[in-house]
Amino acid sequence: MKDYRTEQLRNVVLLSHQGAGKTSLTESILFASGVLNRTGRVEDGNTVADFDPEEVERQMSLSASVVAVEWQGSKINILDTPGTFDFVGEIKQAIRVVDGALFLIDSVAGVEVGTELTWGYADERNLPRMVVINKMDRENASFERALDTLGKHFDAQFIPLLLPIGSQSSFAGVVDVVKMKAFMGAEGKAANVPANMADQVEEARMMVIEAAAENDDELIIKYLDGEELTDEEIIRGLQASLAGGTVVPVLCAAGLTGFGVRALADMIASYLPAPAESVVGRNPATEEDEELGADAAAPLTALVFKTTVDPYGRQSYFRVYSGALESDSRVLNVDVREEERIGQLATPRGGDQLPVARVVAGDIGVVTKLAHTDTGQTLCDRDHPVKLPGIEFPVPIFSVAVAPKTKADSAKMGTALSRLVEEDPTFEWHLEPSTRQTILSGMGDAHVDIACRRLKRKFGVEVLTAVPKVPYRETVTRQSEETYRHKKQTGGAGQFAQVSMRLEPVEPDTGFVYDWEVVGGSISGSFRPSIEKGIRSVLETGVLAGYPVVDIRVAVTDGKEHPVDSKDIAFQIAGREGFKQAFLRAGPVLLEPICEVTVTVPEEYMGDVLNDLNTRRGRVMGMDQQHGRSIVSATVPLAEMQRYSTSLRAITQGRGLYSMKIVSYEQVPSHLVDGVVAEAKQEEE
Repeated sequence: MKDYRTEQLRNVVLLSHQGAGKTSLTESILFASGVLNRTGRVEDGNTVADFDPEEVERQMSLSASVVAVEWQGSKINILDTPGTFDFVGEIKQAIRVVDGALFLIDSVAGVEVGTELTWGYADERNLPRMVVINKMDRENASFERALDTLGKHFDAQFIPLLLPIGSQSSFAGVVDVVKMKAFMGAEGKAANVPANMADQVEEARMMVIEAAAENDDELIIKYLDGEELTDEEIIRGLQASLAGGTVVPVLCAAGLTGFGVRALADMIASYLPAPAESVVGRNPATEEDEELGADAAAPLTALVFKTTVDPYGRQSYFRVYSGALESDSRVLNVDVREEERIGQLATPRGGDQLPVARVVAGDIGVVTKLAHTDTGQTLCDRDHPVKLPGIEFPVPIFSVAVAPKTKADSAKMGTALSRLVEEDPTFEWHLEPSTRQTILSGMGDAHVDIACRRLKRKFGVEVLTAVPKVPYRETVTRQSEETYRHKKQTGGAGQFAQVSMRLEPVEPDTGFVYDWEVVGGSISGSFRPSIEKGIRSVLETGVLAGYPVVDIRVAVTDGKEHPVDSKDIAFQIAGREGFKQAFLRAGPVLLEPICEVTVTVPEEYMGDVLNDLNTRRGRVMGMDQQHGRSIVSATVPLAEMQRYSTSLRAITQGRGLYSMKIVSYEQVPSHLVDGVVAEAKQEEE
């Protein structure tokens, strides 16, 4: 692949609801550019963008794929993303490093849930965007109806730049309303505008001219004076309007057959902005912000936005924001203050890598075997350290307990889970001490299911999954006192210890407090740690239902010892058993984790969501409206939220989103305690 200057580059992310045809469109652009001699099909598992074995098997995109295409003197880096919310991390990574977005909507279904969600993510970065009404050759396809759904869902000025010639089985090509030319078939052969479309095309052209003139004083004066704008002036004006976010051009195509695809690729190259916008980084030494221009001659600054890991090493995908990254060089990872050796750089094209000598400002590349660098970290010149803002990933909301299938799996499981998190930061895993389970958390059931399959395929670790146990805790509600005597005589040296103690509750989050109130030497001070050790052995495993004991004060007040038979083990046992008896007399209760939950849904589902939260013992804390969507804040016990993602999807037809985090512990209602205790005893048996 030849060298390209920054102004010749285009970085565009494809966003849509699942099944709108992003991967097929990418395939058609590759074919039109001459890279492929025939287009692959998602159903056949032979597309460039979906190369992962799991993607091939499921016939859907599961990760963001970078596909470099050379087009009419430009290089377009297409980032093909998944269409389901479970893989939102991949979408966020791609959106972070592009300069424009191409939204695909189905010509039959119009705007769907995934379109709404990804539109919101693009809003977060104020990305310039274009919309493609795809699959114009489908039965019941309607450009006008799909265009109408855009206006109903989004507050934007939609301007058609490509109009379809026919639709459904008679879809024959497209009309470019700027060039006033028709482009027929998959080859995009130029032709005159069909006579029966003349009025429609003229009307669309007037909308385009008005939109182009709006943001350019020179053009608006010329337009108001009744002068004709040239094609070059219209393009310049549209570029400014698109970059400023005041206009969203609408295109059309049939991605699978390639009809309209060449005109669409021309418009990506012509209208979407080159990576010229400067970004702000921070100098870690001075803590001052620094503006970085997209200049290949400036000091290097690059962001690693995606990492893939396999048993043979890792691949790091990066975008250069300033300067240039050279093959066989050394750079600084400013986040961890470690030097990285850069080997052979490459331009990614799906699963293929095209070796290049350097990657300039604005371009995207991939490098293997970085030793210290993770997703979201910055590479820069050692003598010019600058840190770029990282990537904000959502908090995982769906958890499973994972257990190794065999002893061999057990030895490798921790390492494999850590590598999974390296690859996808929307995963988290930890060992939950209160339930003694390994918990893997992700964005949804499909996300976690595919992760478990990847553990087996990539790292040879097979795991069994289950619904996680709720990490309850135990504590007391009132003061109690107990005296316990341990006496054991077995012919030889015996065991003797007597301990009196007082238990009482303390403030939440205080933990365990151990006091020594023995006076007069009734127990030697040397046995003080022995009694504490005995008590602590119960704190981990609990008394009521096997959960950790928290927020409790134990004061040893008195006791007795024997000059011969008293020893460390005797006082450990007395402390342990005395604590258990005192605990059961001190009003023991179970505490359950309480989550702060934020649910975002279309307004029409608000009532159903509130009713559902009430059945889950939820307490609504507040309600708000934002961009036509309702936002509910509530606190809900974790025990009621274990599989909430499935329920919310059903209630809202997949249009609801939520986030949650554990914020506190509260007492379990008395009518539920017996069930938890019985379940714990049953598991123990």
